Amino acid sequence: VQLQESGPGLVKPSHTLTLTCTVSGGSITTDYDYWSWIRQPPGEELEWIGYISYSGRTFYMPSLERRASISRDTTNNQFSLQLTSVTPIDTAVYYCARSSGAGPPDYWGQGTQVTVSS
Repeated sequence: VQLQESGPGLVKPSHTLTLTCTVSGGSITTDYDYWSWIRQPPGEELEWIGYISYSGRTFYMPSLERRASISRDTTNNQFSLQLTSVTPIDTAVYYCARSSGAGPPDYWGQGTQVTVSS
């Protein structure tokens, strides 16, 4: 399974960040697979944002659920993250990842740097 993030590297404050993860070598509808967005701000630990399940169910970290939305395009085997009202605090490397069942992520994208700045 391979994952590849894509999206803008620079976003202005108060705007909406949209990232897409393209999956190959596996289907995002495979039973019991969960597709996550995770980020790592500079100098900080990894922070899980949320996931979309094989059935399309979503779940978010409580601190981000008002601003985050994860959706999917099963035709193109992609899933996306929208994060509204971004601030410089949202500057981070953003990763997409797969988990199988209840386990930790076992496949990761290479990550994409997103900087929030005017």
